[in-house]
Amino acid sequence: MPRNYFIRTFGCQMNEHDSGRAAGLLESLGYRRAASEDDADLVLLNTCAVRENADNKLYGTLGHLKSRKDARQAAGEDLTIVVGGCLAQKDGATVADKAPWVDVVYGTHNLVDLPQLLAQADSAEVPVIELVEQLETFPSALPAKRDVRHHAWVSIAVGCNNACTFCIVPSLRGPERSRRIGEIVHEVEQLVADDVVEVTLLGQNVNSYGRDLAGASRFAELLRELGEIDGLERVRFTSPHPRDFTEDVLQAMADTPNVMPHLHLPLQSGSDRVLRAMRRSYRRRRFLALVERTRELLPDASLTTDIIVGFPGETDEDFQATLEVVEQVRFDQAFTFQFSPRPGTPAAAMTDGSVDPHVVGERYRRLEAATRQHSQEAHERLVGTVQELLIDSPSKTDASRWSGRTRGNHLVHLPAPSFADGVEPPFAPGDLVTAEVVEAAANYAIADEARDVRRTAAGRTTSAALARGESWRTATQTAAPVAPAGAQLPVVGAPAR
Repeated sequence: MPRNYFIRTFGCQMNEHDSGRAAGLLESLGYRRAASEDDADLVLLNTCAVRENADNKLYGTLGHLKSRKDARQAAGEDLTIVVGGCLAQKDGATVADKAPWVDVVYGTHNLVDLPQLLAQADSAEVPVIELVEQLETFPSALPAKRDVRHHAWVSIAVGCNNACTFCIVPSLRGPERSRRIGEIVHEVEQLVADDVVEVTLLGQNVNSYGRDLAGASRFAELLRELGEIDGLERVRFTSPHPRDFTEDVLQAMADTPNVMPHLHLPLQSGSDRVLRAMRRSYRRRRFLALVERTRELLPDASLTTDIIVGFPGETDEDFQATLEVVEQVRFDQAFTFQFSPRPGTPAAAMTDGSVDPHVVGERYRRLEAATRQHSQEAHERLVGTVQELLIDSPSKTDASRWSGRTRGNHLVHLPAPSFADGVEPPFAPGDLVTAEVVEAAANYAIADEARDVRRTAAGRTTSAALARGESWRTATQTAAPVAPAGAQLPVVGAPAR
């Protein structure tokens, strides 16, 4: 009987990408996706070392899984527990010490070895641990299992060459390594042939893409090449670094219709003194100049950001400088965080500059109120306009609505189409519709019923699945490795093209 697997992903989009590759590897071994964690014979936890309380979340989950494993073993069955990702790379041996019932621990650089590690675990009485220090094969060379048919994550580079004092990613993902442009374009062409209409390009710093291959960023060139792919409706990317953002990228966005007018520009702080302590390599003036130029070349672009409150040494004046930048830019959305030290980062040792938690909380509330107001205003500007929406999914909170995204990445809910059992809905996730926005909230907007509908192959397949009474997520398939015929899988250090 085939075994079932379940993957729980913590953290960022890069982890989502890696989880898709892990799923592809497991399915190539004969595993099938379980409907829930309780139905799984193998549970893989793809961990994060950046988010707050990452350690507690992992060990709490592992404690629950131990109870399940004991119960299954008492019934003559088994449960394989696998821990991978960033926290595994950081604390591999510690994970095995604290949770010896785990079967496999692997790091960020050796996902490709998962099949061999599982084979070893079958005959091992202790956790099998493998952590390597340098990436040898890009995860993108592996088969993948997508969560949805119409969208795919595409990694263009891994690692990071920056040295932000609050971030542990460089030590866990290694130095920046770029894939060849030809490999990326070929992968996206294969995805489009498999009904994908939207891709999101991933990298810790996408706008320095290609610098290790060609001596200069080739990100603008990559965007233009992706603009030539027939059937690729939308290209998004995350995240750029303000230091490396160049005008040729803005110009490429303006000239390439399928590159969406949305920029995520992490501010982190509006104070030059704090930015210097963070080693962010840009200053307030540079950031504001980039925003101004963006709005000149891309007047309809939406801007989102990340901001940290309470970084060690932050004064009232520093925080006020952040509020001033936030007020001047008026981001469409801001992801705000209270500083939390990550072991192994320089900022974790800045204990002399620790800010009183009550002060941090008060500052955070003020910042949150300002950014929510600006987000509300951004959605209010959409009211009365007709927007093109890529339908993403049924609403997570209201069964009478479906959710889509504007070209600027604003979340919009609209009435779900009515359809009887056995009848395909007139549109489904993966299709593009137009609708008038009629109401605004801080985190989303609401539109009236869909007007024009542009069907896609992904939407039609999902419609057929819904008519059969299946989940909208069931219409996915495993992709083969993406290397062109006769070419090696993309390996670190390969030629630029």
